[in-house]
Formats: sequence, structure tokens, C-alpha cells
Amino acid sequence: MLDILARRAAWVTAAELAHDIGVTTRSIRSYAAALGDVVESGSNGYRVKPDAYAAYLAGDGSSDTGTAGSPQERLVFLARRLLDEPDGIDVYETAESLFVSDSTIESDLTRMRGLLSGTELALERHGAVVQLLGPEIARRKLLSRLFRDEMRQSVVDVARIQEAFGSSGLVDFKSDLVAMLDARGFFVNEYGINDVLLHMAVALDRVAKDRVLPAVEEPEASETIRSLAHDLGELIERHFGTPLDTTELRYLAILMRTRVIAPGAGRDTVEEFVSPADLAVVRGIVDRASTEYLVDLHDENFIVRLTLHVQNLIARAHENTYSRNPLTRSIKSSYPMIYELAVYIASRLQSAEGIEVNDDEIAYIAMHVGAYLEQQSRRRDAVTCAVVCPNYYDMHILLRDRLESALGDELDITSVITSTDADWDAIDADLVLTTIDPRGRRENTVIVQPFLTETDVEHIRQAASRIRRQRHRARIKSELLEYFDESLFLRNFYARDPITMIRALGDRMIATGAIDQEYVDQTVEREQMSSTAFTDSLAVPHAMTMSAHRTAIAIVVNDTAIDWGDARVNVIAFIAFSAAGRASFQTVFDQFVEVFSDRDTVLNLIRRADTFTAFIDELVRIIDA
Repeated sequence: MLDILARRAAWVTAAELAHDIGVTTRSIRSYAAALGDVVESGSNGYRVKPDAYAAYLAGDGSSDTGTAGSPQERLVFLARRLLDEPDGIDVYETAESLFVSDSTIESDLTRMRGLLSGTELALERHGAVVQLLGPEIARRKLLSRLFRDEMRQSVVDVARIQEAFGSSGLVDFKSDLVAMLDARGFFVNEYGINDVLLHMAVALDRVAKDRVLPAVEEPEASETIRSLAHDLGELIERHFGTPLDTTELRYLAILMRTRVIAPGAGRDTVEEFVSPADLAVVRGIVDRASTEYLVDLHDENFIVRLTLHVQNLIARAHENTYSRNPLTRSIKSSYPMIYELAVYIASRLQSAEGIEVNDDEIAYIAMHVGAYLEQQSRRRDAVTCAVVCPNYYDMHILLRDRLESALGDELDITSVITSTDADWDAIDADLVLTTIDPRGRRENTVIVQPFLTETDVEHIRQAASRIRRQRHRARIKSELLEYFDESLFLRNFYARDPITMIRALGDRMIATGAIDQEYVDQTVEREQMSSTAFTDSLAVPHAMTMSAHRTAIAIVVNDTAIDWGDARVNVIAFIAFSAAGRASFQTVFDQFVEVFSDRDTVLNLIRRADTFTAFIDELVRIIDA
């Protein structure tokens, strides 16, 4: 319940919580009462109190794998016991030690078998004794997975690792490790390094119990892996007093190479680290993505960096050991277009390499794409600006230089007028900065001092931000509204699952001539790649190619939320874009998700949009607000 409330941040009704958790609303009220000051209740439902929740996680409220009170804690407890006891555990003795019934433990074992599905591990039972079978490396992956599942979407915390595995001194070890990697010229991924430290703590724990990795014949390791393994071994022995053999160190070095580090400045990255074949694959994918989404990704440094990441991703995917990304949900909801580009790239990688790319890995690709596009977009989104500054000892030159220095990324100075008789009506710019009073007050005019002050800079920045916001709203209003069709507006229309909903809406769009069956199939394929629930209220199913006959949007507005991936949504917008609509895609997609990102806004829309006309009126009001 706390996990759901923490993710949503807004009010959540008892009915929604009951549905998500699988209990009654009466149980939800009991849970809220038991949580006391951590949860706030009101007429709109429940929500967490951020400060109290942070204190709860930092204190006794955090889960403890050494106890076994809740079903999840019992599952972790059983897993740890089975991992530590090679001869197995007695079901009846375990039930007695945990003060639960035999049937409860039997139920937990059934859940355990589900947890082991898809791994190399299995349970074997002889009478009352249950034993865990499988290779040591799979056992360690299970331990790491159980720990990360407890952390949910949070960053894996070093202090929690120390607490769970008794690895004191991990903080100092991490500092020395990062210093060593920096000294060798590597970039360090802080989101991944704690995950590798978790694997190391597991390795130390297992070695201390004489559960070592078997020596196997491996291909010759690269110089990077060999030197990393050597340095890791020295650091581990110095900090923990435990020597690890070459098999253990090689495994940790490979994890470090594929999850944590990338070559830094001054390294011959293309020749030393990037496979020419992988570079060609990524270059081809990026080229298609640039064409499909009308973005310029043709930068060699960007392509090389992405290829380095892709090589590591492929290695992780083949071992089915994906990296967790604590920013996945926020990237998906805050930067939907960038995430969409990442989904496109990931889908092509899946086809080219025969791998599966999950949401966390897609989010890492989005971080690469987003960082590059941000550099491009800052200049493209600059506000055009005219400067009015009567000439006096080249004061206008000094003012322009100061403006470009302070606001160069936000302003595009198109003209400088040095006359006191400026033709104000003839000035064609988004924003006018003037050192003299304009004739009358103008909305897009800011009066500044000849020697620009910090206050002037702040006023200009606010005005530029306002203009950009107005420009975006005007564009979304003009472009978005023309794509709606009353015949594609549905109120309280339900389907048993997302795929059924997509096909039902697809049939209606086919009937209007907007799309064909192939577009529907492509939309289903996109949904299966990664859920299109971009916020906790909105799903935006769509295809990855812009092959619709015409651009159109089918809208469903439901009073009761339905399951969509790991979210529950009230609004479904099936968006179909044609090739002619490519230029509008990014604006419409990003802004549409932004409109529906606020839970209160969505609730108001649901309440008022009982007809198509009312929906359009409310949407315009939201955009203009």
C-alpha cells in the first residue's frame, strides 16, 4: 500500500488501493490506521506524508530479511534458508519456528516455485524435506533479485546492503573503487555501481559459507577485464580481508565492465572498445530513428557512446541480468517522446540481436538519447529577441555581449536597434528588450538597464519562459484539436485487457479510414515491448511507424480505472500518425501526455467530459489554463 501511494504522490481512493492490492476496502482502512502518521486520509482517499514516509523507511518500517512476519518476508526468509542449507529444510520444523501453520508454509513454497520460474533453480521434495537445486551462480542471482525487489524502484542503497549481508566498510570500499576507476580514465555509472556492490557482498557472503563459484574453462579475457579483476582483488582483500579466486574476480570485473564503467576522455574508444559490427548496427538503427521521428541523431560521438552502452546491454540480455533503473517511471512520464525514441531503438536491437530489452534498459537508452537531444533543443527553442538601446559609446555592443553571455541558450538576438525613434510596431521578434520606455505597455516588452543587472536577467528569463509556454500551448491547441473525431470518442468503454482495448479501438479507426489492420498489429507489438501507460491516469497506445492513412486520435474516458501494464488508467488515447503528420508528432505526443499528467486535472476531465463537445471544451480550458 505504501509503495503504491509513494509512486502516485496524489490522492488514491480506497477502492483503487483495494483493487491493486487484492483486499477489501475495509482492509485498506485497517492498514491506514495501522500506519498512523505515515498516511494522510481525507475525502479524496489516501496519500503518504513525504517527511513521515522518509522517516518510516529510515527507521523500523523498512523491511528486514532477518524476520518473517509478512508473506513477502517469509518468502525471503525461506529463500535464504534454502540457499544456506544444501541438504534442505524441514517444512514442519520451519513452520513451527516461524509460528505459522504447515499450510501457510506450503502456500509459501508454491509462491517460491513461481519465483524460481525462468531461472536455473528448482525445488525438490522428499517427504518433509525441501531442497533447492541449481548452480551457484543462479543462487547468487536469486539473492540479488530478492534484495532489489525489496528496494522496488529506489536506488540500491549501500547502507542497506551492509545491513543485509554484514559487509561493514562497504562505503569506504566504494570510495576507493570510484577513485581507482576515475584514475584509470573511466566514466562511472552511479546508478549501476551499487548493483555491482550488491553482487560483491553476495559473493563475500557465499565464499564465507564455502559456497564458491566452480572453476570453468573461459575464453581469454580482455586486458581491461584482467586488469580490473586484479585491482578489484587487491581492494577487496585490503578492505575485507577475504581473498577471492580468479573465477570470482573475473565475474565481478565483467559485471563492472558491463554495468558501471565506460571509457573516458582521451581513450581511443572506437578502436579499443567498440566492435565495428555493433557500431554498424547502431548506426543503421539511429539512421532509421532519425528519419522516422524527424530528429537529428547523426553525431559520431553520440553513436559511439550509444554503441558502448548497447554492447553492454547485449551482454546483460544474453545472461538475463538486466540493470535496474530507478528513474524509469519518471523518464517515461516526464519525457514521453524521448522514451518513445528509446523504445524504437530497443525494438530494432531486439530484432537485430535476438534479445529482450525491458523497461529499465529502455530507460537507460532514453537517458543517452535525452542528454544528446537536450543539447540540440536548447538552441532550437530559443526565443527570438530584438534589443532597443540608443547608441552611446558602443553601449549597445556591451549590452548585447552581456545578454549573450547570460542568456545565450535562451535568446536568439535577431536585431539591435540603436535609434531613439524605434518603430515599435515593425519589430518582428518574440521578445523586445529595451533601455528606453516603449510607446505604451506591451506584453512582450521588458525594460532593462543599459548595464544589465541580475534582476534584469531574471525578468528576461521569466518573460522568455512565458513566451515559450504560450507558443507550445498555441501549437498544441491548433494541432491537437484537429485530430479528434466525435465518432472516435467513447465514454465508459471497457475491455478486459490493453490488447483487447487496442483492437476494439483499432476496428473503429479502420472504419473511419484512418488506419488499416497492419497499423493495429504494429500497435499491439509496440504495447508488448513496453506499456504505453505514460502516467498513472493515461495510456497512449500507438505504432512505432507513422503509417496511418491520416492522423487521428481515438479517445476513451472512463469513470473507473482499468489495468494497463503496472498502472491503472482512466483515459486511453489511441494515436495514429500518418507520414504527413511527422512534423507534429513530437509536439502533440509530449504535450498530450503533459496535459494528462496531473491527477486532479484528469479527475475534473472525467467528471465534466460526459459528451464529445464537453470533452473538447474541457481540454481547451486545460490547455489555456
